[in-house]
Amino acid sequence: MGLETRITRLLGIEHPIVMGGLTFYGRAELASAVSNAGGLGMLTALTQPTPDDLRREIERCRSMTDKPFGVNLTILPTINPVPYSEYRRAIVEEGVDVVETAGRPPFEHVEDLKAHGVKIIHKCASVRHAVSAEKMGVDVISIDGFECAGHPGEEDVGGLLLIPLTADRVGIPMVASGGLGDGRGLAAALALGADGINMGTRFCATKEAPSHEAIKQYLVDCDERDTRLIFRSLNNTARVVRNTVSEEVVERLSAPGSSFADVAELVAGTRGREALVSGDPNGGILWGGQVMGLIHDIPTCRELVSRIVSEASETIGKMTSYRRQ
Repeated sequence: MGLETRITRLLGIEHPIVMGGLTFYGRAELASAVSNAGGLGMLTALTQPTPDDLRREIERCRSMTDKPFGVNLTILPTINPVPYSEYRRAIVEEGVDVVETAGRPPFEHVEDLKAHGVKIIHKCASVRHAVSAEKMGVDVISIDGFECAGHPGEEDVGGLLLIPLTADRVGIPMVASGGLGDGRGLAAALALGADGINMGTRFCATKEAPSHEAIKQYLVDCDERDTRLIFRSLNNTARVVRNTVSEEVVERLSAPGSSFADVAELVAGTRGREALVSGDPNGGILWGGQVMGLIHDIPTCRELVSRIVSEASETIGKMTSYRRQ
């Protein structure tokens, strides 16, 4: 039994569960597994080296599922220019129906994507950014609480407040992100005004996730205290898994006059990818949120999604059974 919401109707999915845009993880194996489980799987455009590689990955994902899936396009400042318009063209020409944008406001992408019938989910970390994104014309807001992995913004507002605050200000559908990994979280998000949830870290600890089994087990072994906030002094806060590398980054950036150059070799994406492949939890920066405290096993995506929906339905049933004394 599914939970029908504005998100399920808009995106044509069975369950109101969206896979976050996950660098390295956002490949056909995981995205198709989430979609086949009834959620919305998400490829990550920039995990692919070129737009043509993205085209091939979209085709590969389509060969693994006949259900809807999306592509994440994260727009961030980079040392080497990224051909975002070419990635967008690949998404459009391959007939993808849903795009998740993140990072900078997707001004230059919205008009073209909308003209081709693509539905846009935009990830925001504050109410004001959500309001701006709605005015810009996106179809769905993904609101990121402070508990999340990745970039939670600089305002440190947790989901318990951020979800209802945003629901009060925007009229379009909204998925809640950050700290969500079980059915209680889905039920709570719906009660707070969201139409579904977006999960990232939780999907990293599934059978279909492409990382080494030792990395998945590390996520299970960690708890809600095992994250670190890096880049705070650079006004680009990021939540990552606590390990020897992230501890070193925090220490170096705490020194007066420190800059990104002081940690560049520690946070290099190539180093992090090598750690995910080799299974060395201290090999590089690993992205992870406080939801690690709720991760106790490594199920298939189908098992995980089914369990979350069942638990959410049970939780909602319990809440509706409450009576005033």
